[in-house]
Amino acid sequence: MSLNEEVEALRRIPLFAKIEPAKLKLLAFTSQRIIYKPGDVLFHQGDPGDAAYVIFGGEADVTVNTPGGPLSVARLKQHDFVGEIAILCDVPRTATVTAVSELITLRIAKDLFFRLINDFPQIAIEIMRVLAQRLERTTADLRAARAK
Repeated sequence: MSLNEEVEALRRIPLFAKIEPAKLKLLAFTSQRIIYKPGDVLFHQGDPGDAAYVIFGGEADVTVNTPGGPLSVARLKQHDFVGEIAILCDVPRTATVTAVSELITLRIAKDLFFRLINDFPQIAIEIMRVLAQRLERTTADLRAARAK
């Protein structure tokens, strides 16, 4: 994937949609492109949060540890963003993310991510929306589980 293709892919992600192309080019250039094979782990639940990831292609499974074993809680796909909770809240990773197919990612280091938020406050607003949607989905899942 070329730098320009990465910039175009970033522009399709709501989190980065309003950032000027020159800044997106800098983001793509200073971030690390990583390709995972099926079964490869991006990070494990409990790991320190040092980066967030943009999914450019493929799928990944998000699992959490439970007394009964790993529980799948989400499936990531192209244009999804993952890993921001651990770096925003400075807590260990809240889940394990494993590639289901070949997974093409852009790894955004913690310091670069915070510089982006500082330079573009609208990113923080978009992150709050995403996190609020995840919380609502989790709350609905808990209500459904308790009703059973």
